[in-house]
Amino acid sequence: MAIVAAAPLSISSVATSLAENHAFHRSYLRQTVFSNQFLRSRLKLNERHQPAKHSYMQELITKASTTNNLVIDEESANDAKNGIGVVSIHHVGILCSNLKKSLAFYQGLLGLEINEARPNNKLPYGGKWLWVGSEMIHLMELPNPDPVTGRPEHGGRDRHVCIAIENVNKLKSIFDKEGIPYTLSRSGRPAIFARDPDGNALEFVQVE
Repeated sequence: MAIVAAAPLSISSVATSLAENHAFHRSYLRQTVFSNQFLRSRLKLNERHQPAKHSYMQELITKASTTNNLVIDEESANDAKNGIGVVSIHHVGILCSNLKKSLAFYQGLLGLEINEARPNNKLPYGGKWLWVGSEMIHLMELPNPDPVTGRPEHGGRDRHVCIAIENVNKLKSIFDKEGIPYTLSRSGRPAIFARDPDGNALEFVQVE
């Protein structure tokens, strides 16, 4: 039986093989990290700016950590549709006629914290950025092009922003004390609807 000697590997071929192997693992790790990065960052920012730990966030992170391949496949499928890679809602813009009055509602009454890192002096109008968990509300002191009268009595039938909270009854008692009108969810969910000083509809839904 003839014995064929294996050709010796050159230094360049070994280096190329190692580089390709390293690139593969780096790409795989990047995909894995990216698929879980959003959920982990949401929890970190939520703890930093509004230190409330929700069990549903922990469950989402656990599921993402134990089903990396599934998450990566779904991520790839979504990217294949449009290529933009939607991650989350970054902020919601809300118009207000009086920034000071709106801050008394959002910051003073609801307890939202101002994001001082966001620039407020680079825009030709007044405004403030407020943390809502890991996302934000941008209050913009600008004329409102929409009618402020004749809106639906129930905010759930109007354009509205929904904010997740821990205790609807506590917020309800605050609204009662401050004389702020509100309606409850028509479906029986633990949710309450109210309007800010400019009539913008807000929903507050209780999460476990």
